[in-house]
Amino acid sequence: VSGLKEPIDALIMNAGGMGGKTPASLTTDGVTQIFATNVLGHVVLVDELIKANKLKNIALFAGSEAARGIKKMGMKQPNLNTSSVDEFSSIMDGSYFNNNMNTIEAYGLTKYIAALWMSSQARKNPNIRFITMSPGGTQGTAVMDDMPAIQNIMFKYIMMPFILPLMGMAHSLETGAKRFVDGISNSALKSGVFYGSKKNVITGVIVDQSEFFDDLNNVEYQNNAAAAIHKFI
Repeated sequence: VSGLKEPIDALIMNAGGMGGKTPASLTTDGVTQIFATNVLGHVVLVDELIKANKLKNIALFAGSEAARGIKKMGMKQPNLNTSSVDEFSSIMDGSYFNNNMNTIEAYGLTKYIAALWMSSQARKNPNIRFITMSPGGTQGTAVMDDMPAIQNIMFKYIMMPFILPLMGMAHSLETGAKRFVDGISNSALKSGVFYGSKKNVITGVIVDQSEFFDDLNNVEYQNNAAAAIHKFI
């Protein structure tokens, strides 16, 4: 950040995935690989950019409908007990899963926490627009590359190109990328909102995801998620 000569007009935070071969293992910061890969580095970057006054217009985070649940794909909506700082922290350090992490569940919870953090940032920084945007079910990405070989082959070469598009669950890489372009260029999109697909699909028009999961609008949960993240920074 200190080496940037000019401020950044638009930041797209698209790093992420399933956390590599060992998603439950801990980094030196004390969080799981899957959480570090998807969230922690982005938070550090945004904090430093804001501190240096080098983030001027908009920050967009690559969200996922997994954060509010995708019934057709067996991804359940997050159902936390308290949504406290401690509970969010336990997801980040893996203790929430009691040594039995389900990577898909952890991915959804991680993206949920990220969306809450983005909403908290929008309230704290009204001069910058913070948009969480899901690219939808996008073909041609490496998101499943670290899954077991059989699952990876099924997903990449059978489900994604042939079956999921028929179900309204996949679209082209260009369509997914266009969501990000629209996210940073469409001034009608509201800061602090998580945009993604309609309820039973992960393609098509974008809508506010809090229509399907009201916890995304909970200011206390947003603050707790942000506070929990900063315990590890």
